[in-house]
This record gives sequence, C-alpha cells and structure tokens, in this order.
Amino acid sequence: MKANSNPSFLARNLWSGIFFGIGLVAFFDETVFHQILHWHHFYDKSTLGIGLVSDGLFHALSWFATIGGLFLLADLRRRNAFWLKRWIGGMLLGGGGFQLYDGTIQHKLMRIHQIRYVENVMIYDIIWNILALIMLIISIILIVRTQKDTKPLRGKGSHAQ
Repeated sequence: MKANSNPSFLARNLWSGIFFGIGLVAFFDETVFHQILHWHHFYDKSTLGIGLVSDGLFHALSWFATIGGLFLLADLRRRNAFWLKRWIGGMLLGGGGFQLYDGTIQHKLMRIHQIRYVENVMIYDIIWNILALIMLIISIILIVRTQKDTKPLRGKGSHAQ
C-alpha cells in the first residue's frame, strides 16, 4: 500500500505532526521562558498566583496536544502508513503556526504577556516571529513535496525519506 493512496493517511500524518508541533513549541515556551528563565507567565495581567495557574493550564494544553499527536502517530505506524517527511512538515506547521500566533496575537494584539519585559522588546519579537516564519516556510515546502509523492512505504511503518 502507498501512504498517499488513501487521502485520510495524508491528512492523519499532517494532523499528527501539527498536534505534536503545537505541543512541542508550547512545551518549550513553557519550560524555558516561563519556568527556567522566569521571563513571563501565560497571563501577566493579574497576580503571580493567576500567572502560575495560567501557566499550568497552558502546560496542560501543550501536553494534551503532544499526546494527541503521538496517539495519531502510533495509529499510523500500526497501519504501516506513517510518513516521516509529511509528519515533520505537519510538526513544523503546527509549531510555527503556534509560535506566530503567540508572537502576534497574544503578545501584540491581546497583550496578555510579552516575551520578556525589557526596554527593547522588539528584538525579541522579531527573532521569535522570524523563527516562526522559517518553520512555516519549511513546513509548506515539505507538505507540498509530499502532496503528490507516490513513493511506497519502505521498511516497517515509515518512509525512508
């Protein structure tokens, strides 16, 4: 069987990667910027206690997205329909999309938190959003390349590419 002979396998590989990518980037954000560096909380417009609760809810959301993506991945592997290149495209799409949403909507429009509270936050915003755009560009390239690829699955449960 070919991975793309069933359109639902194409979509499942993509969605599995998207959920995992959202969870991975959110986990990284939560762990590094919230917990280790203490740069901000998910919601900074209230007390420290509310900020910590919002971090916990954010962490739970990232965990559910990660686990959901991994459950889909396990099902794809079981069906011998896992497609690594397409999955990575989905992962970068989810991660980059989440990061761009966070950097534009949450940081600038909603102003629920900033990346870091310093004089010149703009450099942090630019780096954050450029990294998001790079992930999105790479994801689009991978997704487009795998959309019409007709290579059969090789080995146990994954594409060689």
